[in-house]
Amino acid sequence: MAQLWGGRFQGEISELAWKFNASIYFDQRLLAQDVQGSKAHVTMLAKQGIITEEEKDSIIDGLTSIQEDVNSGKLQITDKYEDIHSFIEANLIDRIGDAGKKMHTGRSRNDQVALDMRLYIREEVINTSELVYELLKVLNKLMKEHINTYMPGFTHLQKAQPVTLAHHLGAYFEMFKRDSRRLCDIHQRMNFCPLGAGALAGTTYPLDRHFVAEQLGFYGPTFNSMDSVSDRDYLIEFLSALSLIMMHLSRFSEEIIIWNSNEYNFVTIDDAYSTGSSIMPQKKNPDIAELVRGKTGRVYGDLNSLLVTMKGLPLAYNKDMQEDKEVSFDAIDTTKNCLALFTDMLATMKFNKEQMAKSAIRGFTDATDAADYLVNKGVPFRDAHGIIGRIVLYCIDKGIGIADLKLSELKEFAKEFDEDIYDAISLKTCVEKRLTFGAPGPEAMKKVIAACDEFLDLYWTKCHSPLYPDLHEAD
Repeated sequence: MAQLWGGRFQGEISELAWKFNASIYFDQRLLAQDVQGSKAHVTMLAKQGIITEEEKDSIIDGLTSIQEDVNSGKLQITDKYEDIHSFIEANLIDRIGDAGKKMHTGRSRNDQVALDMRLYIREEVINTSELVYELLKVLNKLMKEHINTYMPGFTHLQKAQPVTLAHHLGAYFEMFKRDSRRLCDIHQRMNFCPLGAGALAGTTYPLDRHFVAEQLGFYGPTFNSMDSVSDRDYLIEFLSALSLIMMHLSRFSEEIIIWNSNEYNFVTIDDAYSTGSSIMPQKKNPDIAELVRGKTGRVYGDLNSLLVTMKGLPLAYNKDMQEDKEVSFDAIDTTKNCLALFTDMLATMKFNKEQMAKSAIRGFTDATDAADYLVNKGVPFRDAHGIIGRIVLYCIDKGIGIADLKLSELKEFAKEFDEDIYDAISLKTCVEKRLTFGAPGPEAMKKVIAACDEFLDLYWTKCHSPLYPDLHEAD
């Protein structure tokens, strides 16, 4: 058993306790971050005269060789080691001798693992942000293609008013745009370096924490050594953001599942993102959308697990915090996979425009416009509302729509009806006259899409990094 402690112990830890305590099974994915942080640390130690330049170079060469050998499969990470830190240090000492024993000078595993997780999560925030950006691009493209694709809008899953597919998809663009901003905010808050905090109270060595922070691309060092090693807020924030992303994916998946049903027939999902039945040959199931919906609960569980773990911990570090990794890794992997699959599924989906339009007509989505028509003819709104309600009942009984009624029939309900009622309640008119900013009318949608183009352009083209500090200023 290779460990970084033991001097004050006379007996061996039990094998069961060793396995229960060890984190090598999951924290081995932090290899690159641990090497990166150790290189910056020893570079600073040499700069401060705490170790020699020769020792620094030997350590850096040894760390590089360990990472290369692991990546090539030449060196295996095994459960002989307690964690990734002891694996690296033990192998380093084997390779370069006593110089390797100086790598940990002025450092604790507490601030070491805090750094590794920040480096890892910082990268994953950007990786997730890139996937959200790809989804936003697909949504923006579809919005441009479907400005005049009419469909029913819903409330309570009941057909309400006619909208366009561009407008409906635009609602999801706004959701994922907020997600992208949240990721940016998280990056800004978490981008401070905890290395140099020691176990909890700093160190007597003359460390240059600002130098290390700069080497690792942080804005600067953290301000309190106790908070540095016990802070997991950034993880909770990230898992919260991932949960919101999954919620938005799940809501969208639910609609796609409904739209894919025979009763709606709004969409056709590509064969690459569907499966069949082992017994029913006619089935084409929206399994990817269903799995995205199902895995949302898994990410929620990861967030809740971390919140419960942290809720009662006193300062500073406690071993409970080792539980932060598995749930974080699971939430990250799950969300990234769902984002990638969902984006590809959406990009290859076919929309049945004719069926969407027919559904809007059959669902009395023109009823509000018919009431507005009477209001414009001088009928008080509450009276107009009641008249159209009675007309809808009449149409339901006959199995027809309002536009199917003859003018003479309409006049039996209100003398104000005239030939222009049919144009007033057509899908085209119902949609096009909704011109307030944010509405589904084509002119309003074009303005919104232009703003979406600007957002996407600012988010990547004009930014020095994918997480731009002033991104929230772009609408």
